[in-house]
Amino acid sequence: MSEKTTEIVEKKQTFSDVLSTSLMEVKDGLPQDFNITRFVQNGVALLNGNETLMKFAQNHGTSQIKAGLMRAAFLGLDALNQECHLVPYGNTLNFSVDYRGDCKLIKTYSVRPVRDVFAEVVRQGDKYQKTMENGVYGYTFKPLPFNDGAVIGAFAVVLFEDGGVLVEDLSLKELEKIRSKSKMSNGMAWKDFTTEMYRKSALHRIKKRITLSFENPKQKEYWEEEMKIKTEREEIEVPDIDDDVVEVLDGEVIEEVEEDK
Repeated sequence: MSEKTTEIVEKKQTFSDVLSTSLMEVKDGLPQDFNITRFVQNGVALLNGNETLMKFAQNHGTSQIKAGLMRAAFLGLDALNQECHLVPYGNTLNFSVDYRGDCKLIKTYSVRPVRDVFAEVVRQGDKYQKTMENGVYGYTFKPLPFNDGAVIGAFAVVLFEDGGVLVEDLSLKELEKIRSKSKMSNGMAWKDFTTEMYRKSALHRIKKRITLSFENPKQKEYWEEEMKIKTEREEIEVPDIDDDVVEVLDGEVIEEVEEDK
């Protein structure tokens, strides 16, 4: 009687398989109407289309990339659509929410329904005024067409569905104070994309005044972590800029905006 040899072939799981399985295990904690299939497809496209991330995966594996995408999934953000970023920094992969991701979260989870949220810079020659009448905020902004004048400040606005308005503004002195506290104050983001970082600073200031109600504790946990101005780990961030510029910044370490409480 001949011995039968049973050959066991283990199929190696792809990154798509691993991410899909992990998301299915926590699907009850994901945002409502979350499309796992599309998110996984976008996650794989992000990894395959980003040379810096691909190199990080080759050197350190995909576990940190999966963890970063899982974090994005809990918040309902899509890294492929530039709503958040996974940026390698040495042996660590840092996660940060982009300007447009912050706007999405505010509009989605604000207790007081939000119609729109945005931030702008004010230049010499523009007409900007913050108002308050009977305890109600307001603002006027009339920018000059194609104004290339010096920046004199920045402001962020939240427009609520009930007609209410929340306004937060910062003078150039305040913006430069925030910049001076950044360890990357002379890095590419602040040097080459200063106005974008000014806008992000204004948005960062106003988002601390918005009360959010998340669908589950994990979302709340990740949001609160993003809201920390100083943490034990060094944080980085890509400014809100055009997609083609983001490609240039993929290998650049850009620090999270820091400011006084």
